[in-house]
Amino acid sequence: METELDQPQTTEAKSQDDRKVVLSVRDLTVGFGNNLVLDKLNLDIYRGEILGFVGASGTGKSVLMRTVLRLLPQRSGTIEILGVDYATADDEQRVALDTRLGVLFQHGALFSALTVKENIQLPMREYLDLPQSLMDELAYLKLEMVGLPPDAGDKYPSELSGGMIKRAALARALALDPDLVFLDEPTSGLDPIGAADFDALIARLRDTLGLTVYMVTHDLDSLFSVCDRIAVLGQKRVLVEGTLKDMFAFDDPWVQSYFRGKRARSVVTNEQPAHRQVEK
Repeated sequence: METELDQPQTTEAKSQDDRKVVLSVRDLTVGFGNNLVLDKLNLDIYRGEILGFVGASGTGKSVLMRTVLRLLPQRSGTIEILGVDYATADDEQRVALDTRLGVLFQHGALFSALTVKENIQLPMREYLDLPQSLMDELAYLKLEMVGLPPDAGDKYPSELSGGMIKRAALARALALDPDLVFLDEPTSGLDPIGAADFDALIARLRDTLGLTVYMVTHDLDSLFSVCDRIAVLGQKRVLVEGTLKDMFAFDDPWVQSYFRGKRARSVVTNEQPAHRQVEK
């Protein structure tokens, strides 16, 4: 059976079918001891979109992302990424899948003892067999892609500002030219101007590289400015998914408070709902 891993990965090819499901989660259940965090959760992410994933603190947003990335175990359910179920894949498929994913953790998670350039080259060393000169060229290319100067490559994380750490971590996430990128609170800790610049960077990279982006965020500005769809986590599952207009129309106290509260934007876009609400 042909999977997404077997298909040519060009930007042109990606633009031809922006409704292709690249991440499919079905009946996912995750828990710790007697505490059930996710219960039969379902979620789809489509090729080329930026999905904003939100929910109250403690609802399991990071647990879901880490489970999808196989950093946490699941009790039941299936997770297919690019047409592959990692649980049943062979070793070759698993390695191929790993190289197609990029991750930016909330605080960057850069290795403090390595320079920025060396951090970016870590995935290359793990999965590729490249000469040092080529890895250096690629690292500087990734720095340029995320808006960092070449001399940032020789600095250590402790020498960087918060915004530069985010961009350096994003450069590492892009090291292997992934198709699907996971971002965990990418604008947290940034000032409004820095956060807006980072949102614009994500949108530009999505458009130029054909990325699909899964973004866990609390930032309302990000949801309004760059996300194509939004999914809301609550009651151990996805409560609603769709456009901003779907969020405003969904009758749930937390969703209404989040999107219509004192800190929410007051203007609803004219965009029509494009996706269904999840059935209760």
